[in-house]
Amino acid sequence: MKRYEYFETTADIGIIAYGRDLNELFENCALAVFDIMCNVEKVSPKEVREIKVEEENIEDLLVTWLTELLAIKDIENLLFGKFKVEIKNKNGKYIIEAKAYGEKAKEEHELETEVKAITYHKMEIKKENSTWKAKFIVDI
Repeated sequence: MKRYEYFETTADIGIIAYGRDLNELFENCALAVFDIMCNVEKVSPKEVREIKVEEENIEDLLVTWLTELLAIKDIENLLFGKFKVEIKNKNGKYIIEAKAYGEKAKEEHELETEVKAITYHKMEIKKENSTWKAKFIVDI
């Protein structure tokens, strides 16, 4: 199963990510976002950041999760290339407890397009057969 792909959209970049469950789906969404900005294969897991976010619905959870990663990137100049996500549903809320692994940005990461924000435009999260699929657009 492919992890993610990109689709054409005016001035921004569309992402379609896949996963066998919601955890893998959210990991692949994050990987797709960082793969726009750098060569994730060259990012070593030297530093880890623990992230916990909660939201009322799965779409808000995805946006908040990815926005938190972008904030860490901007504030700490960290790029991530590996993610471990655990999503729970408690009392009607979705909760992510995750770890993001990466290192300080440097030239050998082949820095490319800057992702400024995650948008709700065309956002869709659904399960098709046994595969979860998320579609969303990032602002570059």
